[in-house]
Amino acid sequence: MIASSELILNPDGSVYHLNLLPEHIAHDIIFVGDQNRVEKITQHFDRIEFSQQKREFKTQTGYFKGKRMTVMSTGIGPDNIDIVMNELDALVNIDLATRTVKDELTSLNIIRIGTSGSLQTDIPVDSFVMSQYGLGLDNMLRSYLIDDISEKNIEDAFIQQTHWDLRKGRPYVIKASETLEKRIESDCILKGFTGTAGGFYGPQGRVLRLPIQDPELNSKMDSFEFEGIKMTNLEMETGAIYGLGKLLGHECLSLNAIIANRANGTFSTDPYKAVDALIAYTLDKLAQS
Repeated sequence: MIASSELILNPDGSVYHLNLLPEHIAHDIIFVGDQNRVEKITQHFDRIEFSQQKREFKTQTGYFKGKRMTVMSTGIGPDNIDIVMNELDALVNIDLATRTVKDELTSLNIIRIGTSGSLQTDIPVDSFVMSQYGLGLDNMLRSYLIDDISEKNIEDAFIQQTHWDLRKGRPYVIKASETLEKRIESDCILKGFTGTAGGFYGPQGRVLRLPIQDPELNSKMDSFEFEGIKMTNLEMETGAIYGLGKLLGHECLSLNAIIANRANGTFSTDPYKAVDALIAYTLDKLAQS
């Protein structure tokens, strides 16, 4: 039995942060960072059967072309992903009444839709990137036992090529769900290697008033290469989603609309159009299977 201090429930029996009960979520779940982006997706639904919001975690469940789906905002960063992934898993794999793990476990399909900037000149703005790997530059996932799911050869190459300071923790690399990759892929989407930073400013090489530990890190990441794998983009959630998804037995995939290209200094003339196109693309792919 899981203690009440470990699995915290609200008075109505819902999980603490998400404020959800098991019946409130579908098997196919779309993550977005911004709570205002939830309705940009669900406006396409045939109907919405459930809406809930607590803090930055907004959830809507409904039907698109007859397919039941959930859209959820996670907020920003790996720490929020730790909350969302563990509480979603609790909804389907823990009996909340008895606080015991179920004998038969459920695997959810989780797809993140986000925006990002590309790191390579050959990835243009307004394109889509599917993350085949997530590179975690944060330490959150190291609180768990990840040796059996991480790609150590890629991690070692990244540490060596970037002269990574291990005082910041060992970066981790986790592969995406091959099942979802096949379900979502097409000729119009690029496959990439996505970095996940633990912050927006210093961890991504931005300097305002504070000096950073490695001013050259961004250029080192741009030039990283391992057996044909190059870093394509940088954001704040993918690695954490992939790691916790793999540990908990869920299928996870991250998709990004590229709205900026840092390598050549360009920015999309209509970033909202790019995001809307990725939303439509993802919904259609999910509805087909």
